[in-house]
Amino acid sequence: MRSPADPPDNTDDRVHAAAVRRYRTIFISDLHLGTPGCQALALLQFLESHPSEYLYLVGDIVDGWQLRRKWYWPQAHNDVVQKLLRRARKGCRIVYVPGNHDEFARGFIGHRFGGVEVVEEAVHTTAAGLGLWVIHGDYFDGVIQCAKWLAYLGDNLYEFTLRLNRHLNTLRARLGLPYWSLSAYLKHRVKKALSYVTDFEVAVAGEARRRGHQGVVCGHIHRAEMRDIDGTLYCNDGDWVESRTALVEHFDGRLELVSWAPANKAQDQRPTITRVAA
Repeated sequence: MRSPADPPDNTDDRVHAAAVRRYRTIFISDLHLGTPGCQALALLQFLESHPSEYLYLVGDIVDGWQLRRKWYWPQAHNDVVQKLLRRARKGCRIVYVPGNHDEFARGFIGHRFGGVEVVEEAVHTTAAGLGLWVIHGDYFDGVIQCAKWLAYLGDNLYEFTLRLNRHLNTLRARLGLPYWSLSAYLKHRVKKALSYVTDFEVAVAGEARRRGHQGVVCGHIHRAEMRDIDGTLYCNDGDWVESRTALVEHFDGRLELVSWAPANKAQDQRPTITRVAA
């Protein structure tokens, strides 16, 4: 036990400083603020621990589809918005590319709000000179473009799966078992879903190549991935509903997918990151 004469214990500050890692650029998408599935607290931890010069919000940041059906906006979701605005005020360039769930924001393309630029698409040049086309990706989803009613139905089924998943993982946590994604398991088990993902990735990479870009960064399908497709670098930054993933650029231009595991307060553990480098 420390006596009053002992110097203050700055262990927490040293741990926090050690945990902070600065990147040149961070790409995140599919936050789905406004839904119970959004892992806002984990996202706040990640943003706090990872300052950057550039931050790209690659669509589906706010879930307008769900908010129209039922209003859900807890304090943590408001905290995420405030965190992003504060980051912009401190000099981080934030570029917002709306997706299909936040398509209402496409009406504000060309405007800036609190330092956040709203654009239809962007081109980011890495420190290594790699040109990346930044889009959400819903324009390459045939269901979205040709049968929007089916997309709404699929969205409702996805929300149901997430609710079921939350109950399942509450039970798993009580048993001391790690988080497990039911919807990710179903996606990997359904052959048509895998075919859809592959077709999407190939289509997006092909359009990036046709436009003369060396790579593409997108979201939309909630599947983090980074791979070469016929000479074009395809990067999907995943989501903050299940996978808690982001694409980051180091100051030397190296790209990396990171998966954020929030701290477990009960066990006093620091957050951990799983990395997949290009």
